[in-house]
Amino acid sequence: MARKSTTRPPAGGELRIIGGDWRSRKLRFPDAGGVRPTPARTRETLFNWLASQLPGSRCLDLFSGSGALGLEAMSRGAASATLVEHNQALVEALRKNLSLLKADNGRVVLQPVEQFLAQQATAPFDLVFMDPPFRQGWLERLLPLLAENAWVAERGWVYVEHESELASPTPPTGWQLHRAKSAGQVTYCLYQTGTKNPA
Repeated sequence: MARKSTTRPPAGGELRIIGGDWRSRKLRFPDAGGVRPTPARTRETLFNWLASQLPGSRCLDLFSGSGALGLEAMSRGAASATLVEHNQALVEALRKNLSLLKADNGRVVLQPVEQFLAQQATAPFDLVFMDPPFRQGWLERLLPLLAENAWVAERGWVYVEHESELASPTPPTGWQLHRAKSAGQVTYCLYQTGTKNPA
């Protein structure tokens, strides 16, 4: 009879901020909701793409999970970040980590992303990050809501991740694919929105 291991797996994961004011800070998050933080190498590429757009920007981090994208954005000079997550345990961890970082420019919303985006935005965001669970058709349902309900500023930026075996989603009218790259099973894309009244 095989012995059972007496070593318990770690109850959760660890996120390391890779750039900016909080560089090398390590934060914990619970093992909840199937979280898979955006890898450090992918984050480095993304934030290199956004280097000139990030300072002073208003960011929206959807399916926030560990907060990897929203927290990294604030560390690198974003003016604020709203982190939307539906899992209570993850929301509590996000709020705790914002407190540890003394980040009063971060706000956590406990709500399903689809409900959140179904509302009309009170003010648009400059940058939107969306790394949804795979193989559930989220991007096809949610990208139109971002455009229809004015969640993204004119000439704003939308970052998405999706499974590499699928084609990148068709963006709303007026959006342009700015950059795209694949790493293993994940493809990540950066779109720029258009203007309401193009010249």
